Amino acid sequence: MKLARDTWLIFHRQITLMLRSPIWIAFALAQPITYLILFTPFLQKALLPTGEGGLTAAYRVYVPGLLVITCLFGGLFTGFGLLAEIRAGIMERCRVTPVSRSALLLGRALRDVASLLGQSVIITVLALAFGLRVPLVNILLAYLLLAVIALMATALSYDLTLYVRNEGALGNIINTVGQPVALLAGVLLPLTLAPLWMQNVAKANPFSWATDGMRALFDGRLGDPVVWQGSLIVAVLAIATVLLSARLFERTVR
Repeated sequence: MKLARDTWLIFHRQITLMLRSPIWIAFALAQPITYLILFTPFLQKALLPTGEGGLTAAYRVYVPGLLVITCLFGGLFTGFGLLAEIRAGIMERCRVTPVSRSALLLGRALRDVASLLGQSVIITVLALAFGLRVPLVNILLAYLLLAVIALMATALSYDLTLYVRNEGALGNIINTVGQPVALLAGVLLPLTLAPLWMQNVAKANPFSWATDGMRALFDGRLGDPVVWQGSLIVAVLAIATVLLSARLFERTVR
């Protein structure tokens, strides 16, 4: 109970601070909205070999990938905020309070998850205006999967931050590792259009399973096994990365 209460207190404080500077949300959404408007129309012809066609089908294929990459990269870059607070001594001052040390990380992580989900909702609403049609239940389940993806990416970013403690190195690691992982997840184009060797390599990528699960939900295939398979994989990894973050925070932040 104490952990839940302390997590809520940290989450509420972090959300309040975030809402005081809402302008950053517009900048965070600028790139995904640009891709949504300008990239999706190119998919109409690209999807013809798969038997899909039309702008609605293009949005149904591309929007799930766009949401995954938004939560993936949005979560991976949250470590910079944690590093800034560590450098400023904020975390050190918070640790002398009665608040649970795990809650200091969980509250921040949930703030980041809520922020990324908010961005995902805005992107989805815009896509609906352009012709995307998805059952409400499927969208809600997709948001639940996105929340787990965002939590996993955020916790992984915290892990890297606590290991590296350097902005330049952290940025290079995220870009070097994150881009091929995202591309091998099929976020821009479905992997069915990729060479066979790339499809085989992508099977070892958890985000590939998550992206396939998202596309199945947006395509109305709620009973597709890839939905629960992708959800289970990222859920296990999210738990592992969160536990590792809590342990590293306990050992390294004084």
